[in-house]
Amino acid sequence: MRMGCGVAVLGALAASACDAEQNRTGTVRDRNESIVSSATPSSNKPTPSATAAAAKKAPRALCTQKPRGRTPDTRIETAAAPSAYPPPNPIPFGAGKWIWVNLWAAWCGPCKEEMPRLLKWQTELRNSGVLLDFAFVSMDDDERQMRRFLASQPEGGVRATYWLKEESRQKWLGAFGISESATLPVHALVSPKGEVACIIDGALDEEDFARISAVLKGG
Repeated sequence: MRMGCGVAVLGALAASACDAEQNRTGTVRDRNESIVSSATPSSNKPTPSATAAAAKKAPRALCTQKPRGRTPDTRIETAAAPSAYPPPNPIPFGAGKWIWVNLWAAWCGPCKEEMPRLLKWQTELRNSGVLLDFAFVSMDDDERQMRRFLASQPEGGVRATYWLKEESRQKWLGAFGISESATLPVHALVSPKGEVACIIDGALDEEDFARISAVLKGG
């Protein structure tokens, strides 16, 4: 499975690749902003390139494809930090709550960056009346790296997870209609009736919250 920066599972090597790509992206963005700034005449009249760069980015389309498959009913392994409780097993699909499945890995930078955001959204959605639980599912091959990450998390962070080992991935992911070659993170929204309502590839940003909230509230 390709994860984070679209790199195949390579354990700790993949973490370096992800970080390197993220750093390069930041450098390119900063350099482009400097070029746009220097291209603006002293009259403060924006050039066409500056106008295009300042244009508001169109919101990303979410949940545009009809999900395939149904949720798996098999148990998978769990892991937890010291003093933390493992999550219920199997994942309680169809028990009257939305289940937000988040496929992640400890070496995946975008996965870790969005976790606090997801937990904040969970609180906001619950406060608005949405019955919702998260099911974080690790795709790590390196158990030690995964457990170090869980142990490093603060109270209220992701200190427990489901753990999908390589030998179980094809069948488990196939039940959702998710390819093993999908790029992490991947999100699956499962309705209170146990139906897969939405599959989202890639990390989520703040501007995605309104559209996800509409799905969870039946909008």
